[in-house]
Amino acid sequence: MSARSRAAWPLIAVFTAGYLAAYLLPTVVGRLSAGLGLSPAEAGLVGSTLLLSSATAGFTLASQVERHGPRRLARLGLLLAITGYGAAALTALIPLVVAGAVVGGLGSGTATAVAAAGIATQRDPHRASTLGLLAVSATAGALYLTIPHLGGGHATPLAAIALVAALAWPATRWLPCAHRAGRPAESVGIAEAAEEPGVRLPHRRSGTVLAATMLCWSLAQNALWGVSGRIGITQAGLSEVTVGMVFAAGLGAGLLGVLGAGALGARLGRAVPIGAGTALIACCIVVSSSARGLMSFASGEILWNVFYPVVLSYLIGLSASLDPRGRWAVLAGSASSLGVACGPLTGSLLSQYAGYRGMGLVLCALLLLIAAPLSAVALHTSGRPLVPGSIRRRGGTPAAVVAGRAGASVALLPQIGVPEQEVAEIPITSRARKRRKVLAS
Repeated sequence: MSARSRAAWPLIAVFTAGYLAAYLLPTVVGRLSAGLGLSPAEAGLVGSTLLLSSATAGFTLASQVERHGPRRLARLGLLLAITGYGAAALTALIPLVVAGAVVGGLGSGTATAVAAAGIATQRDPHRASTLGLLAVSATAGALYLTIPHLGGGHATPLAAIALVAALAWPATRWLPCAHRAGRPAESVGIAEAAEEPGVRLPHRRSGTVLAATMLCWSLAQNALWGVSGRIGITQAGLSEVTVGMVFAAGLGAGLLGVLGAGALGARLGRAVPIGAGTALIACCIVVSSSARGLMSFASGEILWNVFYPVVLSYLIGLSASLDPRGRWAVLAGSASSLGVACGPLTGSLLSQYAGYRGMGLVLCALLLLIAAPLSAVALHTSGRPLVPGSIRRRGGTPAAVVAGRAGASVALLPQIGVPEQEVAEIPITSRARKRRKVLAS
């Protein structure tokens, strides 16, 4: 196994355990409502509380991963997830279920923070985030197909999340006690200065814009996800079994989208996939929210699930590129979790007062509005020369930009503070002229 694979796969395992609760949120909320007798609003509030606790953990730990070490924090997060979700699955007392969901959410947020910070230190953050999304999508898809056959009640999905966290525990053995120990040797030199205590966040304006827009982006996605089942049953006139089959097909399409994002890589940069993908998602939301039959509902949901993980993988890679310590990756991921938590409530309120089609139009306008700043951040931060006056190759491309592209060795990057070498002019005399001078002498 290569050094890069050894560094990446434990992070992917922790990433899967941390992200899984958000992916299974619809079935968790549905089972809480059916199994504990909660109203849909009350069950949704429990799900939002779970995700809010996860976002809180991410915001709290944004700059603490290196101080405490990835291995220790990952094990703490997984332990909290196992304890919290496991305890919630073993009881039917609503206060204990809520408390277990909060503790489990803290564990999920802690594991996600460790994974996001670790992915930012990889040589290719987009590739690592794509593998993580592929793993969590495949796990969630398998559970969506398995959970309905394991009986009703709220215990099954919560126990499944706890089980995945337990299965990810052995992977923490290969996580370093500190980021420096687990980072590839080539990336240590670049981030060494940034790891000194007290270093301020780089790219503050771009990072703030990215975090704010990712909150709105995730809110729009989960506003639709939270009411998709009701759209299919009440507006499109489909049965619950048919709606479940559409969701399963959408998850399968999401796997194809993740594979496509991994194959595309950095060929188009980040701005085009993020901006164009967000616009396509906006169109899919309108199609799905306006569905009156199986074809329109299935088309909107499946296409939406294709483009959603593609754009998300590029957003994770973009946030990871803003700070080699991974702080912006954690902050942007926590903002995204906050949007996920508020999404179902937003979708319910919009659909109640504006109808499903009106909700889709509002979410479409929101996504089209934030597509511009998302693309601007990607354009502003991708390929920026690291030092002023960088040497230009023939054709005008800065050498720092060429070296910074995906696949290039990090050793090619000019180091900050290194003085440029002076260029000395060397006169060239032809051999024939030299011969004439010798003969003349």
